[in-house]
Amino acid sequence: MFNPEQLHKKLILADPGFYTFELCEEIGQKLDRITELKAERNAVLLAHNYQRPEIFEVADFTGDSLELSLLAGKVEKAEVIIFCGVHFMAETAKIVSPSKKVILPNIQAGCSLADTAEAEDVRARIEELRNKYPDLGVVSYVNTTAAVKALSDACCTSANAVDVIQAMPNKTILYIPDKNMAAYAAKQIPDKTIIPWEGSCYVHHEIEPESILHIKEIYPDIKVLVHPECRDDVIKLADKALSTSGIIKYAMKSNAERFLAVTECGLSDLLKIQVPGKKFYRACKICRYMKMITLDNIITSLETLQPEITLPEDVRTGAERSIRRMFELT
Repeated sequence: MFNPEQLHKKLILADPGFYTFELCEEIGQKLDRITELKAERNAVLLAHNYQRPEIFEVADFTGDSLELSLLAGKVEKAEVIIFCGVHFMAETAKIVSPSKKVILPNIQAGCSLADTAEAEDVRARIEELRNKYPDLGVVSYVNTTAAVKALSDACCTSANAVDVIQAMPNKTILYIPDKNMAAYAAKQIPDKTIIPWEGSCYVHHEIEPESILHIKEIYPDIKVLVHPECRDDVIKLADKALSTSGIIKYAMKSNAERFLAVTECGLSDLLKIQVPGKKFYRACKICRYMKMITLDNIITSLETLQPEITLPEDVRTGAERSIRRMFELT
């Protein structure tokens, strides 16, 4: 049973004005129901780092998208994966755990970045570039559809994109779909030609340097931790460019007291809860897709085991190959 007083003490760290005691009583009842349903359905619940704070309370694992999928795959007894994230993340869980039923609580939870790269457009671009660059290698960021992963030579995450591209035998790389991350990688690997796909995450692309500079003026000692999906003029202001899990680990281990997490706002909520002894500030945007997942539709998805994510087997195996290649390279 979830204790409303304990919930209140924890959740007000994320947002004191929103999480009233009365709301926490209601949240506690819903969390109890989810816990019952997880046991009935033999389900494991995954929550991406950008989810709502109350969802973290009932999650079996929190983390980055691929990290979560791999963790769920190791829970052999689980028959159902409830993925609290966005569509491509649930697809990735299905790629690595084909025998499990994978549920996305809100099927409308898409991704503006993944949506910039349609599989047929990617196929045509690969054919066009290979006529000009016979040694072309194709690296797809994990924030792509399964169909795009299946067309790629290797997959990567925000944490290992530079390592994967560096390890590829090809001198010319098509990087899909994030142009900001492609530019970041190109600076780290000047001996390769990195051709960017013209995509970006609206959440990170809209963050501007001025919001960071304003906070740095007030707190000159603050550590600025930026996600590499941000623009180059934002990354230049960072002490470190890191994945979401990388930001959490850095904040936990660092001797600094103040941090600015420059990414989706949900990560700041999670940091305030997980690292209560330090101070976290925001230069962030809200992802409307991540916030589409609620406790209510988690309950409904557990009751109905819908909406289920399915993939054609040739797409799933092709995407799995590109993910396995990532691990071989790194």
